Amino acid sequence: MPRLTDKVALISGAGSGIGRASALRFAEEGARVVIAEIDPALGKAAADAVRAAGGEACFVETDVTVDEKVERCVAAALEAYGRLDVLFNCAGGSLEADAPITEVDPAVIEPTLALNLKSTLLCCRHGIPELVRAGGGSVINTSSVVALRGDMPLHVYSAAKGAILSLTRSLAGSYGEQGVRVNAICPGMVLTERILRRADANAGSAPLLEGHPFAVGQPVDIANVALFLASDESRMVTGAVIPAEGGLSAF
Repeated sequence: MPRLTDKVALISGAGSGIGRASALRFAEEGARVVIAEIDPALGKAAADAVRAAGGEACFVETDVTVDEKVERCVAAALEAYGRLDVLFNCAGGSLEADAPITEVDPAVIEPTLALNLKSTLLCCRHGIPELVRAGGGSVINTSSVVALRGDMPLHVYSAAKGAILSLTRSLAGSYGEQGVRVNAICPGMVLTERILRRADANAGSAPLLEGHPFAVGQPVDIANVALFLASDESRMVTGAVIPAEGGLSAF
């Protein structure tokens, strides 16, 4: 039997990259997928791709940094499918202007925190009550390898992703008795469309990555980790931080 049969999963940022790959994998395993995406063209294309592959999906145009829009997205998910079992907070990303804190433009701070941390807070704010009403479920937050290493110069992004780890543990402790599991994934370098566009800027990472042969992944690699956390196979896993970065933070 598919691992997510009869489950409804809301995935933020599902129009591209890890989010889109996860929408396809979740649907392949039987989930009905709600694609929350700010870009209508990307969101519709992702939903069409899921349906073309034989899955079930709906697209909800959503700015996950705005409370009332997240609330409307969750309401749309309930209207479409009647319940919510999985919340995958996948939307996020760094800005190219991020830099060491003594050099960064202050204008970078607010949008970086909003896209990564605030969006996760808001989606949990509105999504977790529905998981509780459904009898329990799984929240999957997206952090980053930068939250696990001390030599990453993207200080604003690192702060946001580090806060997500603390939030994950706090939520796991607060909602476990109500059947809600909360875990975080820390991806490393994943070859999403955004990263490929920045390939030249990442050339300096080559010496580091040479010592970590599993350190560069594809979006589906992270989607597979999320699939495990979304499924009942991970029923004993909560409050966990799962590195998926080829050992970059381990040695």
